Amino acid sequence: MLKKSSKTLVDEALKEINTLGLKEVKALIDQKACTLVDLRDIREIHKEGGIVDALHIPRGFLEFWIDPESPYYQKGRYDENKKVLLFCAMGQRSALATKTLQDMGFDNVAHIEGGYRAMAASGIFYLTELKKKK
Repeated sequence: MLKKSSKTLVDEALKEINTLGLKEVKALIDQKACTLVDLRDIREIHKEGGIVDALHIPRGFLEFWIDPESPYYQKGRYDENKKVLLFCAMGQRSALATKTLQDMGFDNVAHIEGGYRAMAASGIFYLTELKKKK
């Protein structure tokens, strides 16, 4: 029996993290004051598309690629002086990932409300073009 459901974990994380609405995110993008991080699996990006200039870091690698003490650290992967904005498909994985980064000591990080699907549906973000299957 589960002690906490995934929904409970997400709800708890949302109480402790900074969540930004789409207009706030767009303003930060326009000011070049943030790094967008797409946490989705590469298959999701291939199927649904992405946001132009978003950095892709799969959720399973996030902590390892940004931790300087990890053997998988990817130096220079993002600009540490900019706010890091995380998103996934609908916002659950990015909420948990934002909480994890805060627990690691990152304080300039936020979660995007509604995730990629909300961003794509809003019509205010530049989307990548899907590659057509032959």
